[in-house]
Amino acid sequence: MCHEFNALPPIVPLTGAAIESQDLELTSADGTKFAAFLAKASDAGGAGIVVLPDVRGLYRFYEELALRFAEQGIYSIAIDYFGRTAGASKRDEEFPFMEHVAQTKAANIVADAAAAVAYLRSDAGGGCSSVFTVGFCFGGSNSWLQAAGGHGLAGVIGFYGRPGPGRDGSPGPAQRAAEFQCPVLGLMGGADQGIPQDLVDEYDAALEAAGVEHQLITYPGAPHSFFDRSYEEHTDAAADAWQRVLAFIAGHVA
Repeated sequence: MCHEFNALPPIVPLTGAAIESQDLELTSADGTKFAAFLAKASDAGGAGIVVLPDVRGLYRFYEELALRFAEQGIYSIAIDYFGRTAGASKRDEEFPFMEHVAQTKAANIVADAAAAVAYLRSDAGGGCSSVFTVGFCFGGSNSWLQAAGGHGLAGVIGFYGRPGPGRDGSPGPAQRAAEFQCPVLGLMGGADQGIPQDLVDEYDAALEAAGVEHQLITYPGAPHSFFDRSYEEHTDAAADAWQRVLAFIAGHVA
């Protein structure tokens, strides 16, 4: 499990920031309609980012995160995974998300991400010149995989993603590192029992062997999902992770 339904990102909103946002319905290449949330930065034409949620799909945590990116001058779209199996409507805490996660396919997530990337590059999405992805848990792995998705990304960022094969048996980030076409940032919890350090080390070695520019940062003692306002004892790790994300984006904007 990743973030709770009522969780919030550990980022304080900027005082006085006036950010426009809206719910969207995007269309994937196969005609699937899926839900998304757009947060507009004050200046267009710069960086944009696609936010890939955890196993719950699109909910408040990721809408709030999109707003925080927009406050930093980064157009942001948070997307949902379950348009094919659950439609594009809003969902409550009782939504049986794991039933729908089991039906996702890596190729479909690539197609949905492509629709979001295209929107960010359009005038309506800010005409972004450099587009990134960021994801958490299930979304962390899928964010890294977008580096092999043919999107022309400026970089991919993953929080506590699993480097190994996907739930559908498809090759994971470590297995596909040689196909990656952009830099990688990984932010991991040292006390994450589901992702031991040896898996992170294997991923690091695969990226190194493939010649992919990358940083994999492990925070000692931090659990899975440490990037959460409720983890007061890990505020330093969360703050450092946020600054690394912003620095990674700033360092790779064309």
